[in-house]
Amino acid sequence: AVTAYIETARSAAADGLTWNEFGELTVSLLRLAVRLADLLQLTGPEKKAIVMEAVAALFDAVADKCVPVYLWPIWLVARGPVRALVLALASGAVESLLPLVRAAG
Repeated sequence: AVTAYIETARSAAADGLTWNEFGELTVSLLRLAVRLADLLQLTGPEKKAIVMEAVAALFDAVADKCVPVYLWPIWLVARGPVRALVLALASGAVESLLPLVRAAG
């Protein structure tokens, strides 16, 4: 389900993507991945690692589509730190999403 979501996001981002749209895609993916990981018989840290891998895969698949061509030289330098920031934010969000996902499920 997560792979299908990322492929759908990649197709949707083919003609470009705003950072706001990327944020919406990320939050939706987080909800999906947290819900699915919660079903697994794994420890909390293992579940979180799976969710973080999903967010990293989404970033790698579509984040480049958020950057205009004329900013690519800057993006090549900033991509790593921006990826780390997105993953740090997602890591914090996992903790707050878990109770919400469980309540909605």
